[in-house]
Amino acid sequence: MSNISSGWTHLRGIEPLSLCDWPGRTSCVFFLGGCNLSCPTCHNFDMAWNMENLPLLSRRDMTTFLRDRARWLDGVTITGGEPTAVPGLGEILHEIRRISGLPIKMDSNGMLPDVLEDILRQKLADVFAIDVKGPYEKYPALTGRAVTAEAARRNLERVFALAEANPQAFYFRLTKVPILTDEDVETAKGYLPDGFELTIQNYIPPRREHAHADNEARRPVGNMVD
Repeated sequence: MSNISSGWTHLRGIEPLSLCDWPGRTSCVFFLGGCNLSCPTCHNFDMAWNMENLPLLSRRDMTTFLRDRARWLDGVTITGGEPTAVPGLGEILHEIRRISGLPIKMDSNGMLPDVLEDILRQKLADVFAIDVKGPYEKYPALTGRAVTAEAARRNLERVFALAEANPQAFYFRLTKVPILTDEDVETAKGYLPDGFELTIQNYIPPRREHAHADNEARRPVGNMVD
């Protein structure tokens, strides 16, 4: 199976109507399984690391839904997992755009800036919600050792540069997980380019206490962590 076609095997969920995933818009939400991080505080670990446990949403299911419901929506949100880690993401986004004609918002951890830049350049998404997890030095602990402090800085600084050049296309969020202090939050706020604010989100604990331990062996390894 080619990389392009295999992306559709990551389509593992849908929320037909959301009033909170895209502030100011009524959107549906498509969930893409798989992630390049192994955050111990992840609240959606099955989607991130065990997508095979979740039902597959077929390409036909997605297109049929969009044809039937697009008129009632203001946008489409793509989340995960981590969408930028999905092979053939561009094809999925292009299909959503072609079928629905709706604006697209994509959630991301920002650790694959090349993919974000490519999606932005091709105009396959309109808005990117980027999760800033905390101070760079805490990224190893926050991501299950999937990202070094140096890699976090390098990747996010590239995302911040994209945001400066395209200020309407980005906003930033931080989830205040238990290991983050108020000082950590202020440090993370200081990373953002001028004119941007950091939205603070409440922490939702994992649905199983042993989720991270169960999945530690599945933690992806890639060049971004070198």
